Amino acid sequence: MDKVYFDALSEYQIGDPVVSDILKEARVRFPFEVQSILKKDSLEISAEDRQQIVEHVKAEDCARILITHGTDTMVDTARCLEEVPDKTIVLTGAMQPARFRNTDAIFNIGYAIAAAQHLPHGVYLAMNGQLFTPQSVQKNRGAGQFEWT
Repeated sequence: MDKVYFDALSEYQIGDPVVSDILKEARVRFPFEVQSILKKDSLEISAEDRQQIVEHVKAEDCARILITHGTDTMVDTARCLEEVPDKTIVLTGAMQPARFRNTDAIFNIGYAIAAAQHLPHGVYLAMNGQLFTPQSVQKNRGAGQFEWT
C-alpha cells in the first residue's frame, strides 16, 4: 500500500503511511492514531518481525486496530495475531499501491475501518468488499484477489 516506485524497472521504497491522508480526505471524525511499525515489503517480513507486530498490538491500549499490510504475506501475519486476546484487529492492503491512480487502497481502508468498528473481538482480513478470517483465506495471485479456502 505504501510503496513508492521510481522507475519502470520497479525500483521502489516503502514510503510513509498513506492511511492518515486517506482518512483525513474522507473527513473521518473519530479520533485515530497512525503508527508505523515496519517499512518492509511483506515478502521480507520475518518471523521475528511478525512477533514484533504481535507484541506491539498486545501492548496497545486500543481495542480496535487496523493494520495495513502488504498482500503477499498478510495472511501469515493475521494468523500470528490470532494469539492476541480482547481486540478487534482488521488487516487490509491493496493490490496496487495507494499512490497509483487505479488503486483499491482507499476502498479497502474504508471497508476495513467500518469492519473494525462493528466486528466482535478477533482477527479479520478486509479486501475488496469481503471479510475473511485468517484460517479461511488465501491470496490468488493469478486473479489478483483474496478468496475463501
